[in-house]
Parts: sequence; C-alpha cells; structure tokens
Amino acid sequence: MDKDRIAGAAKEAKGSVKEAAGKVTGDQKLQAEGKADKAAGKVQNAVGGLKDAARDALNK
Repeated sequence: MDKDRIAGAAKEAKGSVKEAAGKVTGDQKLQAEGKADKAAGKVQNAVGGLKDAARDALNK
C-alpha cells in the first residue's frame, strides 16, 4: 500500500472530524476547512491508488 493512500485516508478522517465539529458549533470556517481537508484526502488517496496499480502492473 502506498504511503499516499495512508496519508490521504488520515486526511479524510481529519476533515470529517473538522466538518462535524464545525456543524455542531456553527463555525462555518471550520466546516469549510473540514470539507477542503476531506477533498484533499480523497485526491491524495486516489493518487496512491494509481501508484499501487502502476506498481502492480509493472510487477506482473
């Protein structure tokens, strides 16, 4: 598993927590930061998935 996938998943989780905290407290800025972190995490996770797929294809 690529390190980007791990970091991306962690960033997504962090974003989810921030977004939920923003909703609970009514803090729009925190909620927006959470959404941005989640999106960045999804992209990073996808990049890691592509790296894994490329590595697997080269090893076959």
